[in-house]
Amino acid sequence: MTNGALHEVSMSYQLLWNAQRKLAGVQLCLAPRAPTHVDARPMLKQIDQLWQTGAAPLQLCTLSAELLAELLDVTPSALARIEVSDELLQDTGIAQRVLRASQRGLGLIWRGEPGTHVKAAFIGCFVQHIFSLSTEEALMALRIAKRSQGISAGADPASPVQAGQIYEGIASRMLAEHVLGQQNAAAMLGWPAEDVLYGYRQSRIGLDRAAMLRLIKAIEADAAMEDIEQLLGQEPLLTYRFLRYVNSAGAGLRREVDALRQGLLVLGLTRLKSWLHEHLLQASSDRNLRPVHTVMALRARLMASLLDAGEGDALRRELYLCGLLSQIDQLLAEPLASALGAVPLPERVNAALLSQEGPYWPYLAIATALEGPDATVSDALCSRYELDSEEVNLTLIRTLAATT
Repeated sequence: MTNGALHEVSMSYQLLWNAQRKLAGVQLCLAPRAPTHVDARPMLKQIDQLWQTGAAPLQLCTLSAELLAELLDVTPSALARIEVSDELLQDTGIAQRVLRASQRGLGLIWRGEPGTHVKAAFIGCFVQHIFSLSTEEALMALRIAKRSQGISAGADPASPVQAGQIYEGIASRMLAEHVLGQQNAAAMLGWPAEDVLYGYRQSRIGLDRAAMLRLIKAIEADAAMEDIEQLLGQEPLLTYRFLRYVNSAGAGLRREVDALRQGLLVLGLTRLKSWLHEHLLQASSDRNLRPVHTVMALRARLMASLLDAGEGDALRRELYLCGLLSQIDQLLAEPLASALGAVPLPERVNAALLSQEGPYWPYLAIATALEGPDATVSDALCSRYELDSEEVNLTLIRTLAATT
């Protein structure tokens, strides 16, 4: 295809979460694909056209001084905020651009190494800061968090966590609660999914209560089958256990079911509603699982959207299922091969998840590479698997803009 506005950069993303464990923003990371000048104006215009009204707040970051200079000069203030690392702020040219960008009303976010803070001369330029706690600060915050829960006694020192700011690198559930709940930080960049799931190592994670109630409400309102399927597919554990149920002896079906739509059609919505009601008492209301589920569903949507527009809906549904179940082992606390062995899945899905091969593997590899701060990882994969990097960027932005 003809090289367009998004051809010159590689992209990746991270999500921001608020105290309600809902999406608070999207960090879009940008890296020049070649050591040549990147014209940011057409790129930003394209992003502006794709970023829907009502989408999560957007913030742009880059490790390239040249690209950052461009972003500071031409980014529309209504489109996004720009992150400026303390390291790049040492550059005289960047510092001057920061002052000018602040004066024209562009929202700027300072970002520094653990335990560091913005220099006094630039404090007024930044509307927000991304802080990382040093080891000592994290330990102090954890002690305060434990005392607040009655786990330990003693006088409370002042917390190193500042209200209204963004924090990254928070690795524990308890520290996340302290940052967002006790200290009223604006958001967390990334989520301590590993520690949240580790808390369930001795118990089984229940199905998401809110997702189940939305499904029941939709069934009672005679929603379209497409809407029911979409709601069911938003929560990976619910999808997995539904597939296990429809393939169990208790469901009494005469053939294997390897797709959500097929399962809904052969089981029927009345029986689905009954099954949901049966499991409501054991359902989970743990809001710390919401970011985990959201990230898994986002990967699935991204994979399905990467498929060429001319391909059929059946293949797109398979790709979605592949992405949704790609981390189901983490929710079940058992090996992936064991988890997937309990449900019949299309061979192409199993090949991608268990053997890292087959026609779906490139989509899973690229969707996974897009998750994180390193925007350069996906570019090599696009070249290896002959996927157009600009199309991947377009798909990523559309998918992120539609995420709530």
